[in-house]
Amino acid sequence: MENKIIQLEKEGLKKGLKDRHIQLMAIGGVIGVALFMGSAQASKLAGPALTLAYALGGVVMYFMLRALGEVAVENPVAASFAGYAKHFFGPLVSFITGWNYWYQWVVLAMCEISAVGMYMKYWAPDIDQWIPALICLGIVMAINLIAVKYYGEFEFWFALIKVVTIIAMLITGFAMILFGIGNGGVAIGFSNLWTNGGFMPFGWLGVAKAFVMVVFAYCGVELIGITAGEAIDAEHSIKSAIDKVFWRVLIFYVGSMIAILSIFPYETLPKGVSPFVMIFEKAGIPYAASIINLVIMSSAASCLNSAMYVCGRMLYSSALRNEAPAFLGKLSKNQVPVNGILASAVFCLIGVYCNYVSPDSVFYYMSSITTTGCMYTWTLIMCIQYKWRKSLNAEQIANLKYPMPFYPYANYMVGIFMVAVTLGMGYDHDNLIALYVAPVWYGTLYILYKLFKIGEAQKKADSSIKTEW
Repeated sequence: MENKIIQLEKEGLKKGLKDRHIQLMAIGGVIGVALFMGSAQASKLAGPALTLAYALGGVVMYFMLRALGEVAVENPVAASFAGYAKHFFGPLVSFITGWNYWYQWVVLAMCEISAVGMYMKYWAPDIDQWIPALICLGIVMAINLIAVKYYGEFEFWFALIKVVTIIAMLITGFAMILFGIGNGGVAIGFSNLWTNGGFMPFGWLGVAKAFVMVVFAYCGVELIGITAGEAIDAEHSIKSAIDKVFWRVLIFYVGSMIAILSIFPYETLPKGVSPFVMIFEKAGIPYAASIINLVIMSSAASCLNSAMYVCGRMLYSSALRNEAPAFLGKLSKNQVPVNGILASAVFCLIGVYCNYVSPDSVFYYMSSITTTGCMYTWTLIMCIQYKWRKSLNAEQIANLKYPMPFYPYANYMVGIFMVAVTLGMGYDHDNLIALYVAPVWYGTLYILYKLFKIGEAQKKADSSIKTEW
């Protein structure tokens, strides 16, 4: 393919991620507390139609990943869509994209350390929530500072714990539904999916409201593109990860929702208690609550690990594009963006402070704010792929290694989905804060771009040379 996107920075990152690392990172980055805990809250909005919301969201996720994969396979750089944004839409969009994605993951990291603090109370109810949050942040930061291969190994095993737990729940749940295990031998069946008000008791508006939790749940899967700059075999790893993660995530999320909402009527699911705990307890598994709480904490640590990884790389690549202070482009002797990771961890201390002053509500506020950042990222990826495909001639399109299917209709469908998510947020009081924060955040980025004259600095300096901001 002759029409390569220009290499936007001279990357010095260590190519230490193997295929198995990227496979589990793709799963681990997207399976978090939204599945283990958020399903109970989301079911109050959509009822059994939550299964439909996750299925539709999964299709949107797949097209977004295929759009990213089409461009990333041809142009594997650590900047990923932030670098592509500069090529196709100019320095302002690139600046906003890089910092927005960093912001998205920093806020997500705050969600995860909040979850660790919340669930540590199961074993130590008298401990202040901010203490385990701070300890977890310190441990994960240290792991990311060592070397990328250790990050990959850590994420591999923690993601594996989540996958094994979900598979165990699916087997247990469907054994109850089909064979009556844990229910006195009487098969529960699937009738709870359409009784108690029907499959869609709150109509399409309820499904739209649930889309907010769906996007938050799937948020992070696009980090597959970020791994391209450190993948040993980028083309094979990215294609393999995207092909497999869609089916795995869809089965895990949709399958889990079908099992949970078939066994328990949606209106009986209590907020603050994981449906996974309820299923294992119903099956008579001893210490079910302790096991699932441990899994949820490891899940949160896994997502926090991914957040530290992404935040460090985004600040590093932004510095190389003259869109962030130059010191953030420094690598350690192990070729890890040490200053980017440290700076991100410092900002995560805001989440620790929020756990100190408002421990009961911090998680829910942060999750809705994360969703708006994810919506921007997914929409931009679809726009990048659209512009990329438009720039190719017929021969180049025929030679694409990993073309996105259903172009351009898939692009339009993702756009319609994002409009539905925005409407859902507007009708849900708990998510309105995100719609208030978003314009303030993007307005601040625009002011910073103009204040520091980022565009002018880039015109004066070659994009591959780090200069002072």
